[in-house]
Amino acid sequence: MDQKVPAQGSLLVIFLTVFIDLLGFGIVLPLLPVYAREFSVDETGWTLGMLMASFSAMQFLFAPIWGRISDRIGRRPVIMIGLLGSVVFYSLFGLATVWKSIFWLFVARIGAGVAGATISTAQAYIADTTTLENRSKGMALIGMAFGLGFTFGPLIGFLAVPSGTGVLGPGPGYAAAGLSATALVLAFFLLPESRHTSAESALSSRQPIVSSIAVALGTPSIAALLLTTFVCLFSFAKFETTLSIVLKGAQETDTQSVVAQAPFSFTFRQVCLTYAYIGFVLALVQGGLVRRFAGKVSEVAMAAGGAVCEIAGFLLMTQAIGQSSTGLLFVALTIIVTGFAFLSPSLNSLISRRSDPSQQGSVLGLNQSVNSLARIIGAAVGIPLLTRAIDLPFLAAATLMTLGLVLVLWAGKSGQDFEAVKAADA
Repeated sequence: MDQKVPAQGSLLVIFLTVFIDLLGFGIVLPLLPVYAREFSVDETGWTLGMLMASFSAMQFLFAPIWGRISDRIGRRPVIMIGLLGSVVFYSLFGLATVWKSIFWLFVARIGAGVAGATISTAQAYIADTTTLENRSKGMALIGMAFGLGFTFGPLIGFLAVPSGTGVLGPGPGYAAAGLSATALVLAFFLLPESRHTSAESALSSRQPIVSSIAVALGTPSIAALLLTTFVCLFSFAKFETTLSIVLKGAQETDTQSVVAQAPFSFTFRQVCLTYAYIGFVLALVQGGLVRRFAGKVSEVAMAAGGAVCEIAGFLLMTQAIGQSSTGLLFVALTIIVTGFAFLSPSLNSLISRRSDPSQQGSVLGLNQSVNSLARIIGAAVGIPLLTRAIDLPFLAAATLMTLGLVLVLWAGKSGQDFEAVKAADA
């Protein structure tokens, strides 16, 4: 099947779609402590945890559904529906802060999660419009948008409440809604449809979603790669969800006695800027190094190299905590994020290459669902580990990523590109 080179306008829309998805996620992350004070959330932290998890939970549920729908009706309408949903629910997010309603905050986060689950459709669009050789380069473009969204999200959150105290205004929600509206207009005028079905692929896309998932999991290579993705993201999620607590140090929570061991006492501003730095490094590496190596170095080698970097970074993180070294902390963060920048798009590219083109949306949606599940469970496990020892989440992350490295090498050798398998069968 010949693949068209995507127009610059369409790539811009895809880039903005992913950027906005992570922008909304990044805005909320540093503002959760502010919500706790402003809306008098329970001291146990369960409400805040559920508010945080609701976004990822909706992505877990809806990513395969949106992907399957995009296989049937095309990528363009699904992406536009997602952007329209983002306009509505980020506007509601802003209004919820005006109403001071935790209920409407939940509704806004749940709705934004459903709308943001179309990120897998954006990945399928890239798969539709890139050659196998350029697939990892295209996935790295999505990774760069991911990084920039995570850079500017915390910065917008910081600008909303520069001191970390005081009244939270509706500005962040309205800003995200405005960007979503801009992307929606651009999609309407600049985004052509990438999904061109043959009679065979049209028939395949009409299979029930459960059957489609069963077929994907029945392919040994895909199942192995999804397991690899889960383990690697589960490892990273424990770092991702505990970092802000480690940076802030002792707070008035049930974990005070353990968190007091944290040698860092970052201000709210410093936490926001640290998250922005993480996103900047992610965007820089994926937009520069990964796209430069893509097509020249195999996805398996790049994923394995990324896993090694993460293992080293997690172990260095424990040393930074033990030595109370801020400098070592940022070296560790840089190494961890660089590893993730190589690992994630490489795994996405491998999954895409080994999937039936007629089921790209479904398989990539399932992959996105696995990503979300790993983040949900990672958050649930990371905090309890932190209450036992301040460096335990990072030791556990290094151990799990070692398993992830083994799985990367195993999954890389356990299958072939779909087109190669199809040619061999013919």
